[in-house]
Amino acid sequence: MNRTVLTGITTTGTPHLGNYVGAIKPAIEASRAKAVRSYYFLADYHALVKNRDPQRLRRSALEIAATWLALGLDTDKATFYRQSDIPEILELTWILTCFTAKGLMNRAHAYKAAVQENTDAGEDQDFAITMGLFCYPILMSADILMFNANEVPVGKDQVQHLEMARDIAQRFNHHYGELFTLPNAVIDEHVAVLPGQDGRKMSKSYDNTIPLWLPEKQLRKAVMKIVTNSLEPGEPKDPDDSTLFAVYAALANEDQREEMRRAYREGIAWGEAKQRTFELVNAELAAPRERYEALIAEPEGIEAVLLKGAERARAEATPFLQQVREAVGIRALA
Repeated sequence: MNRTVLTGITTTGTPHLGNYVGAIKPAIEASRAKAVRSYYFLADYHALVKNRDPQRLRRSALEIAATWLALGLDTDKATFYRQSDIPEILELTWILTCFTAKGLMNRAHAYKAAVQENTDAGEDQDFAITMGLFCYPILMSADILMFNANEVPVGKDQVQHLEMARDIAQRFNHHYGELFTLPNAVIDEHVAVLPGQDGRKMSKSYDNTIPLWLPEKQLRKAVMKIVTNSLEPGEPKDPDDSTLFAVYAALANEDQREEMRRAYREGIAWGEAKQRTFELVNAELAAPRERYEALIAEPEGIEAVLLKGAERARAEATPFLQQVREAVGIRALA
């Protein structure tokens, strides 16, 4: 049975290790499986929710596209495109908006967090909150439902958005028939939310990321900055309470994880644990790093790949959107 896998990364900054293990790596692995239709995109419309720097958005799009290609995405098999090259997605967003309950959007984590931050600061609860922030789960739903994705690899913090997409699709299907497939979130238990150097979720917002394409020496420095506790060498350490172990586990295989767990219980020194983590990360990224540097130097080639992917995506999106328009009554009078 064929299944469709889709995921995207917002073009708001330099790709980091959390992007890699949480979305890019599992997505590329899924794309290689038989009987899989894959869709991967640069979420540049989503980036407008937070980004106000046009040059940063453009640079981020270039870096993220080069990252997917350097890590082995086969664009002859997978459909790889830029969100803004598919105008059908925005039209579908508006149609879905008209069938989405405001109460559902009120429950979105990002909106609730922004309201709480304003409340704590003594501001009006909606101070500086844009409709982009409020409604972006609907845009995300359109991204997913346009191509009737069965599976969406996400971090644990994005599961709510998949549940919202299901709710929106179910409501539409109830009124107009079974047009949309109900998507499912796919989460790797080891990389659901990768922590950053300070233990919080790895995020550009916290400035605690480990950029994916750091040169080897800088990568080692970044790993060495990961916060650990004050336990001395020889003292047993809890891997389940360790940011460092979480980073290691995200890239390790099962045997490596168990070996490192044993080392923690036996009191491995933090310096040695960090060195092992660095070596694991660097070994995985060394060859792709060279490919990335070659790709980033020729943006024209990347642009051509994206435009080819957009052409393939629109060949599906245009007729499907016509079905949606027909279903809701937007059709020729004769």
